[in-house]
Amino acid sequence: MTDRHQHQLLVRGATFAAIGPGGDISGVRGSGSPDGLFVRDGRHLSRWQLTADGAAPEVLTPAGAPGRDAAGRTGAEEGVARCVLVPRGGRLEPPAYTLFREQAVADGAFVEALRVVSNRAAPTTVRLALTVDADFTDQFELRADHRTYTKTGAVRSRSPLEDGVRFGYRRGEWHSSTTVTAEPAPDAVEETGTGARRLVWSLELAGHGTADLNLRVAARPHGAPGTPVPASPADVTAELAARTEEFTRDIALPAAWPGLAAACTKGLADLAVLQIPATGPDGERLSVPGAGVPWFLTLLGRDALLTSLFALPYRPALAAATLPVLAATQATESTEGAVAQPGKIVHEVRHGELAHFGQVPFARYYGSVDATPLFLVLLGAYTDRTGDLATARRLEPHARAAVSWMLDHGGLTSRGYLVYRADRGGLANQNWKDSPGAICSADGSRPTGPVTAAGAQGYAYDALRRTASLARTAWDDPVYADLLEQAAADLRDRFQRDFWMADRAFPALALDGDGRHVDALASDAGHLLWSGLLDKEYGEVVGRRLLEPDFFSGWGVRTLAAEQPAYHPLSYHRGSVWPHDNALIALGLARYGLHDEALTVAHALVEAATASGHRLPEVLAGYAREAYPAPVPYPHACERESRSAAAPLALLTAVF
Repeated sequence: MTDRHQHQLLVRGATFAAIGPGGDISGVRGSGSPDGLFVRDGRHLSRWQLTADGAAPEVLTPAGAPGRDAAGRTGAEEGVARCVLVPRGGRLEPPAYTLFREQAVADGAFVEALRVVSNRAAPTTVRLALTVDADFTDQFELRADHRTYTKTGAVRSRSPLEDGVRFGYRRGEWHSSTTVTAEPAPDAVEETGTGARRLVWSLELAGHGTADLNLRVAARPHGAPGTPVPASPADVTAELAARTEEFTRDIALPAAWPGLAAACTKGLADLAVLQIPATGPDGERLSVPGAGVPWFLTLLGRDALLTSLFALPYRPALAAATLPVLAATQATESTEGAVAQPGKIVHEVRHGELAHFGQVPFARYYGSVDATPLFLVLLGAYTDRTGDLATARRLEPHARAAVSWMLDHGGLTSRGYLVYRADRGGLANQNWKDSPGAICSADGSRPTGPVTAAGAQGYAYDALRRTASLARTAWDDPVYADLLEQAAADLRDRFQRDFWMADRAFPALALDGDGRHVDALASDAGHLLWSGLLDKEYGEVVGRRLLEPDFFSGWGVRTLAAEQPAYHPLSYHRGSVWPHDNALIALGLARYGLHDEALTVAHALVEAATASGHRLPEVLAGYAREAYPAPVPYPHACERESRSAAAPLALLTAVF
């Protein structure tokens, strides 16, 4: 793919498509967004290219162009991509016909309605051809990490059908398929010499007449249940509109702050389509927030938990689904490659071919130091918010196992803190800043030995306190509650002694294996405000420091304060601005009574959202606002991300 910004993303559940301006899929590999139709981590369409009379048509109106339907919705809001095409020609020879394409995705499906309209009074013959292919490439193969994966015994097949073609892929017990059908059926299905197939129609148009093609793609990944394919993009639009309306209604949004209201509405609409199917402890089918598209349309424990926490006051059903799904995937034994230990909450779940065969470790991967305490934080917060003691009691064994992991394998008992070690086969860093080099000193040097990340200690503190409350109110175990409350108080005392850098009046980002400060000034300090780990005096100092110019870009708080050697405005975690990070900071500022500062952060994020159609991206570049009048995008950000979609709801909680 040449330029991700020329492509339109269509998303529904665990399915998404990235299509070009003319509605085509080229299958080109690149460093941006993957190109194709993807379901459960596999590419089920790698080519979908239309020609008219032997040539690629010219794009008059590209997919994703501004435009609204009769109800005032844009195509992206409806979940449909529209484009207008004409055959190529000169100014003196107006096009003989026009092609109108509408495309949409549903669960495991892609549908297109193609209308050809004659622009002449005389009859016209149009020869259309659609080149289609399914390479079944795993998403991990499309990332720009230059890795290759052996696929011994893999076989692809192509079978002509009366109304289309079926592509198959088999490797041992793994079997996936993509079926393309058309109405009317193609006049021919031709071989191309590349493995792709070409569907061909010869259409006779009366003067100023029309002809319609309806195309349907059914993607069947290995292990996925079959689902019906919608008849048309209009059916997808109607279903999505109903789902979005259900997700966005009955929430009181601030009329006095239309920008925040619009960002909340846009975020809720994104959350409606980012719900992916999952299974609870008793096999019940549930929907939970997928992390984001294009690379992470799957269950990430940390992301689902934070999204559910942000949305909890407004959409508690997200938490009600996320908690049992994560309980169902909680580790019950130690597995070295997956970094699993009893009681640990999963970091990432993948369903693709490479995960299935163990060529990447992410089928169920537990490389997160903070998903486990966040699970307990959400369970406690959900119970407080809803009074749903039944869920707290149902998940009591899972919660106790999570506490045991924190105390034992996590390191709270032996080392006094939650600690992680770099995983050579997976993630070097296992806190929220999980990119290589994200945990660093001010000069950019990396810590050696086990890492004790500051933010995770705040989550652990909050988890212990909230679980103590559950033990008293839901489990009738005051002895256990006393134990957890004492553990939380001891953690708070240790933290302020060991992490506070008196000469800089700020907590260290982490401790290295020898207990030395990893001294970068980082936004993680704001997470300590959210969790309440710092004494009030320290918390107020930290909160005001985060709003000074080296931290605050004008669009939000940077992950790393500028003017440190480690800072880079286009680094993923060493100088960028993350909306969900800032949402936690705003909630923390409000918790410590720093309401003006919380409002400043909220205004910055809302204005950043307003500049991009009211949607907050996963991450922004860290450039100062005075340097450029609009937020500068981070080049590899998820275009829709559940934590960022829910961030405006957190801001609403923080400032109202």
